[in-house]
Amino acid sequence: MTIRHINIMNIKNYSLLYRSMTAAALLPLGLFFAGCHNTQAEDESGKESEGVQVKMIHLQKSQLEASLKLPGEIKPFQFVDLYAKVNSYVKSVQVDLGSQVSAGQVLATLDAPEMNTQLLEAQSRLHTKEAMFRASRATYERLLKTSKVPGTISPNDLDMAFEKMSADSAELLSSRSSYHEVQQMLGYLTIRAPFSGVISQRNVHPGTYVGPAGKGSDKPLFRLEEQQKLRLAVAVPEIYTDDAHHAGDVHFTVKSLPGDTFTAHVSRIAGSLDTKLRSELLEMDIANINRKLLPGMYAEVQVPLPGKKDVYVVPKGAIVSNSEKVFVIKSVNGKAVWVPVQRGNEANGQVEIFGNLSDQDILVQNASDEIKEGTSLQAAAK
Repeated sequence: MTIRHINIMNIKNYSLLYRSMTAAALLPLGLFFAGCHNTQAEDESGKESEGVQVKMIHLQKSQLEASLKLPGEIKPFQFVDLYAKVNSYVKSVQVDLGSQVSAGQVLATLDAPEMNTQLLEAQSRLHTKEAMFRASRATYERLLKTSKVPGTISPNDLDMAFEKMSADSAELLSSRSSYHEVQQMLGYLTIRAPFSGVISQRNVHPGTYVGPAGKGSDKPLFRLEEQQKLRLAVAVPEIYTDDAHHAGDVHFTVKSLPGDTFTAHVSRIAGSLDTKLRSELLEMDIANINRKLLPGMYAEVQVPLPGKKDVYVVPKGAIVSNSEKVFVIKSVNGKAVWVPVQRGNEANGQVEIFGNLSDQDILVQNASDEIKEGTSLQAAAK
């Protein structure tokens, strides 16, 4: 009995000893995992308390100075294609291609023999009508003088004499008008320069048959261009027309004169859009006294676009565009708030924006749609 009791006690002691040793061995491992869990939670809470670090800007109103590079065409300030007024032959030509002419200068003389015959006929009719008018007027004046003696001239004869004089007077005026018309047509046989300029086309020689455009001549006799003063024409796209109305001087270059920059002032604005190109035409006057520029040249034009005054201008990176909207991110009490905006002009990395914004609003400079609304924001160190 005693021996069996001792064995049972030993077994129980061994079991207790084994459990104690196992618990002692597992205790450090549990403490290790608990410590790791607490450290991770502390790190996450620390990051949340710090927020996303971003660059901040304070919103202020300013004016965006931009420019637009557009192709332009240089044209003569004024030009004309000269045709013959009547069917005729070229008798002589006094100018040639490239000739510098002055207003009123004779360029060519034409010959139309039938016009001389028409002039003689008109002159003969005029003399006949003048003689008939003088005779009827003299008859009426004699009858009028005689009719003052009662009973000598009947009123009917006096009226008929007056009507005859009036009809002859009307025919005289008609003949005189026809005569002057033929004289004027003969004047068209002398081709003169309507303004000072340069002959840029000459398509006739002596003996050439010429006439009005589309009838006697497919090409003009001459093309005259004023080149000491030129026009620069630029088509401004519809989106920039409002700003282009405030443009002053423009600068332009041409390929044939590399290194030279020219300046012109905006003189005329079309005031309506070309329905095909959806653009508005601007014209600048160019002084070309030294004739370095030629009509027909193409130019690269820098059109200044002075932006609207007192608008918000921000860096391009502060604007976020996604499939839903365009917005900026404003910091309100350290939290991100998306504010929808509309874009304006853009130049040199700066963009005009329009929206529900106020002066001194704090915006995220390096915005992205990964910064959700309500995210804590912290200004990054500069």
